[in-house]
Amino acid sequence: MWRYRMVVASRALAALGGGYLLAAAVAAASAVYLPLWPGLPRAEATIGGVMLAFLVYAVAFMMAFACRTALRAWAYVLTPALVLGLAVMIQTGTLS
Repeated sequence: MWRYRMVVASRALAALGGGYLLAAAVAAASAVYLPLWPGLPRAEATIGGVMLAFLVYAVAFMMAFACRTALRAWAYVLTPALVLGLAVMIQTGTLS
């Protein structure tokens, strides 16, 4: 019983914390990379990125409980968040 509760707690933490990190990374990447698209103003790109982040957070939350294992849930949430975070840091010059 204790093991089951820990697995559920890990999935909940992956859904809440990891989903938040992924949504923040999507919003940041959208704010940085969408203005590079010709004719798209920075304000509209930022608002669009934030709206997309709400959708990504909901999908990440559902996916964390749909995975076979808690480890896979963590991997599916944190891997794209790390990739997007690194892409934003490279583009903005904070990773030099």
